[in-house]
Amino acid sequence: MKKTADFSEGALVLFSGGQDSTTCLAWALTHFSIVETLGFDYGQRHFVEMECRSVIREKILNIQPEWKERLGEDHILKLSDLGAISDTSLTRETEIEWNRQGLPSTFVPGRNLLFLTYAAIIANRRNLRHLVGGMCETDFSGYPDCRDDTLKALQVALNLGMNTRFVLHTPLMWLDKAAEWKLAAILGNDSLIELINKETHSCYLGDRTHYHEWGYGCGHCPACELRQAGWETYLRQKEMFGV
Repeated sequence: MKKTADFSEGALVLFSGGQDSTTCLAWALTHFSIVETLGFDYGQRHFVEMECRSVIREKILNIQPEWKERLGEDHILKLSDLGAISDTSLTRETEIEWNRQGLPSTFVPGRNLLFLTYAAIIANRRNLRHLVGGMCETDFSGYPDCRDDTLKALQVALNLGMNTRFVLHTPLMWLDKAAEWKLAAILGNDSLIELINKETHSCYLGDRTHYHEWGYGCGHCPACELRQAGWETYLRQKEMFGV
């Protein structure tokens, strides 16, 4: 059997330009000496998130001095076929609704499975051992490929199929959105909170015209509702407990 690769302890972050992936990028920059990023153009309606990425990568370097030395290359993959074969509200101009399986129409089947598989291929080439994603099953929209069991199984499959020892990190897995805001404050103080509010994008409809204290968005899609509720809870907890 072929010997497993000698990986560095660097990390590759799935970085979309949203709140979750930006928080994960800050987390990775805190924990690893080499951090690269990966984004996907898959025909998403909220493509504006991809346009936010370069601004975030530039401005996040000013938050912690050591992060400037740690942030490495950015990679972007075009997966237009995923958008072409996916009949969802993220890849079609259709209303957001719930289907018979109890899943929102924003669910893109297999998206995270594909994303992490491609990430593993790039990490293998770049000799990066750690994969970091913003998946969460506490405050989420019911996506089955965000569940901890799914991602643990995928880590096993990737390591068996590629004869590697990747470690898949999901630092947001058991956090609600309020706790995620708190984590951002711990990682980068008010500077990271401001960056997330002003530069990241979560709105499924790609709305960058309406600004709220929690960021840009339409204010009524599932992503905006989760983000707003988390922000308001975070502020209440901060006022009550001072953290």
